[in-house]
Amino acid sequence: MNAQKLDWLGWSILLLLGTLWGGSFFFAKVALEEIAPITLVFLRVGIAAVGMWGYLLITKQSIPLSAKWIGSFLLLGFINNVVPFSLIFWGQQYIAAGLASVLNAFTPIFTMLVMQVLSNEEKLTATKLVAATIGIIGVAIMVGADALSGASSQVLPQIAVLGAALCYAFGAFVIMRLRKLPPTALATGQLTASTILLIPAVLYVAPAQQLMQASAITWASVLILALACTGFAFILYIQLFKLAGATNAASVTLVIPVSAIILGAIFLNERLESNHWIGMAAIFTALLLIDGRLTKRLTGKAKVPA
Repeated sequence: MNAQKLDWLGWSILLLLGTLWGGSFFFAKVALEEIAPITLVFLRVGIAAVGMWGYLLITKQSIPLSAKWIGSFLLLGFINNVVPFSLIFWGQQYIAAGLASVLNAFTPIFTMLVMQVLSNEEKLTATKLVAATIGIIGVAIMVGADALSGASSQVLPQIAVLGAALCYAFGAFVIMRLRKLPPTALATGQLTASTILLIPAVLYVAPAQQLMQASAITWASVLILALACTGFAFILYIQLFKLAGATNAASVTLVIPVSAIILGAIFLNERLESNHWIGMAAIFTALLLIDGRLTKRLTGKAKVPA
């Protein structure tokens, strides 16, 4: 699978997915006020899995359940859901959402490195590395100094979120190996496997009383987080992966802070400052460079006709 460019459909999916995952940081932060991280991870993947199975039944789609595929789903669920969700939710208890989004934005760089080592289908280039770095700088500019303050005193939570970004990179490699499956079936398989893997941990935590005391706002946040920001979002992510490749799909993490800030401006009447616009410009420049379209145009204009 050679590096692919984002067409109009790819850009639409990228922006919609970034909006959904940007909202996930907000809804997770609300739910974590009353629900423990590991319990929230279980609810997120479990409710999403139930929703996905319902969708498969309604649309009369199937999912392979041989031992080979079940093993693949368990591996993907562990790498792409259980570990990174747990690390991010744990880290979000101690660091600001803005800082978490900056660290999460390292996903494209990690994905490039993993693909370079484990696969010959997407080659690492200096342009992509520079582009991803510009994107991370853009995210940092957007969230501002206030969101990054106190970062030096919270090393372990930051490492946890970076670990989640690395897990997503390995998850992209596994998805590449399973991409022959339809997006809905692959999303259902990994979410179901994630739910099964988390059952022992949730039984050990015994959250029954905690869940009964949770407020309606918390449960609404959990449902949105599970059904929209997880189930539907993973279908979009796998479809984007098939359309544009692993690195382009991973670059959605650069869009997440943009969507979070824009949603705040629309629904919370938060003002867009100059650093937001500068950061957005850097991020979308980075996306065009990673995609390769901007580089091709610049180099094409620089050529002298023979």
